[in-house]
Amino acid sequence: MFFSLIEKRRSIRKFKSIPVEQEKVDRIIEAALRSPSSRGFNPWRFIVVDQPELLEKLSRAKPHGASFLKGAPLGIVICADEKRTDVWVEDASIATIFIQLAAQAVGIGSCWIQIRKREHDELMTAESYIRSIFDIPDHFRIESMVALGYPDEERFPHSRESLEKEKVFLNSFGIS
Repeated sequence: MFFSLIEKRRSIRKFKSIPVEQEKVDRIIEAALRSPSSRGFNPWRFIVVDQPELLEKLSRAKPHGASFLKGAPLGIVICADEKRTDVWVEDASIATIFIQLAAQAVGIGSCWIQIRKREHDELMTAESYIRSIFDIPDHFRIESMVALGYPDEERFPHSRESLEKEKVFLNSFGIS
């Protein structure tokens, strides 16, 4: 089941205008809340967004790679408390991929939208832009967003032959 899930999961940027059922949203959020974190600190917070006006605002968080969020019926903003742990980036990243895998498991497409270290414009970061929309306290950092919905595009799995096995080494770097 797990291998089938990761083989089929692809980034989806076109969504049908069908709302995601609450039961599926609940399962996806449960997966995020079960994601591992360093020392079990669970520093993450999740903002689930289903209002089209807010999704449209979020789609403008950065100049490239977020616009498709306005066409998604659901988005999740992934934040973490940097005061709680120095590995908040890793913890939030793990939670983000758990969201994507859970979405795939319940038949929902998704796409990661990187926020940390991205610019909104020449005066503001994407993180500051999102922080202002939701009034997020400064010590909560925003790692990513995930667009979610029923896919309106077909993406085929990567073939086993296309995997870059030359990037895997045994017992030493550069020697396979």
